[in-house]
Amino acid sequence: MKPIQRALISVSDKTGVLEFAQELHSFGIEILSTGGTAEILRKGGVPVIQVSDYTGFPEMMDGRIKTLHPRVHGGILGRRDVPEHMKAMEEHGIRPIDLVVINLYPFEQTIGKESSTLEEAIENIDIGGPAMVRSSAKNCNDVVIVVDPKNYDVILEEMKKGSISLETRRRLSRDAFAHTARYDSLIAAFLSGQWENESNFPPFLNQPFSKVQDLRYGENPHQSAALYRESNPLNNDIVSAKQLQGKELSFNNYIDLNAAWELVKELGSGAIVIIKHTNPCGVAVGKDQLNTFILAREVDPVSAFGGVLGFNQLITAQTAKEILKNFVEAIVAPGFEPEAIELFASKKNIRLMEMPSAAFNSKDKRFDLKRISGGLLVQSLDTLNYVEDQLKIASEREPTEREMEDMKFACLVAKHVKSNAIVYAKNKEILGIGAGQMSRVDSAKIAVEKARKSLSGAVMSSDAFFPFRDSVDEAAKNGITAIISPGGSIRDKEVLQAAKEHNIAMVFTGTRHFKH
Repeated sequence: MKPIQRALISVSDKTGVLEFAQELHSFGIEILSTGGTAEILRKGGVPVIQVSDYTGFPEMMDGRIKTLHPRVHGGILGRRDVPEHMKAMEEHGIRPIDLVVINLYPFEQTIGKESSTLEEAIENIDIGGPAMVRSSAKNCNDVVIVVDPKNYDVILEEMKKGSISLETRRRLSRDAFAHTARYDSLIAAFLSGQWENESNFPPFLNQPFSKVQDLRYGENPHQSAALYRESNPLNNDIVSAKQLQGKELSFNNYIDLNAAWELVKELGSGAIVIIKHTNPCGVAVGKDQLNTFILAREVDPVSAFGGVLGFNQLITAQTAKEILKNFVEAIVAPGFEPEAIELFASKKNIRLMEMPSAAFNSKDKRFDLKRISGGLLVQSLDTLNYVEDQLKIASEREPTEREMEDMKFACLVAKHVKSNAIVYAKNKEILGIGAGQMSRVDSAKIAVEKARKSLSGAVMSSDAFFPFRDSVDEAAKNGITAIISPGGSIRDKEVLQAAKEHNIAMVFTGTRHFKH
């Protein structure tokens, strides 16, 4: 490959650009630049040719027009191995540009500010930059494109050897197209939120994600995996967690951490959740953290072994001591007492994940994405639990105040259990959970088997309607006194008759929470 003789540098992110340009200058490379970048380089002692001087065309329209010129794009796109291209370049005074260093207007940073306006966002949509990036990437045999300051050292190391390898050029070209694709996706996603269409689902879904890290493995050890972050995630999203200690995270760790965190966010202050294979196997809410944790663990201590814990309050040293009595995979919480961190350090494999925020946003309008073969299913997030004024007492017997509060609590937990889901609760304590069965009555029976305490006087929650009365009969046999479900079955009359026979209070929410 031919050595680099001329570079064009125009960057928004100035990290390391002066030092890089100084090194380029030491190689005898001529540098073209624009605006603020040119000023920084000059002040740093690097000779610079202003792009406007090279093109003979001034920057104008508040910088909207700078590099959109044939002398720029011709110097980038012209193929050095095509005589006709070289002849045209010579005729029109177009000099070859061998290295293009570009990163784009800070659109992502702009829309990430709470104070930013639509006008500011639009002004931070780069036009000339992406055009040069794409031109350079297209002609990577002749032009080296750099969009990430992390690659400055790579370029300099290879230049010391004489030239930039074709392998590196192609890798940088690939990364450059991914860079502009992500940039355009950010713009499209943002404007979709600003200018919604009738269905709220855009005709083309562009969701930009950037790689955070490789993971230990996927769902199984023979599968590889990585974590990607969407643009501008919220502080209460699991991807925003900071790992304080522990082994490298796996795919399953993140799935379970997310399940724990999404449930614990919705519960009241002092909530503790234990997750196993994405299902809650222990849930409790209370003011005494230690006691609350013990209650959550005792729901299903066998399943809790090797589980993932979620807290929505700072974890105390006292609770840490109790946690360490059994094996756990990972813990997510808004924070940890210093002494608690010291205690956990004795078990270095336990992953501690600290969240910046534990706030729950019931108005989150982002999409829930599920991959299928050859496509993607897209839906709104399930941020609804139930609508208070739509709760309907469907039975002859009205629930007591305690039963109603327990039903609301159990209903929220059932929402986070794989369907078919059945949850038993009493006094804001989960007693039994049945998950993921093909028939609802089997989930009801499993929840009974899981219960370590008497179900007498407890309530039942179901994530969907009862297709038959058998689940009600099963509940009654075990002492359940009140049931909450969406209702809406063609056999509701039969189900309500069973409730009447067993003197069970029944409430319909009208809201289903399937979690397949």
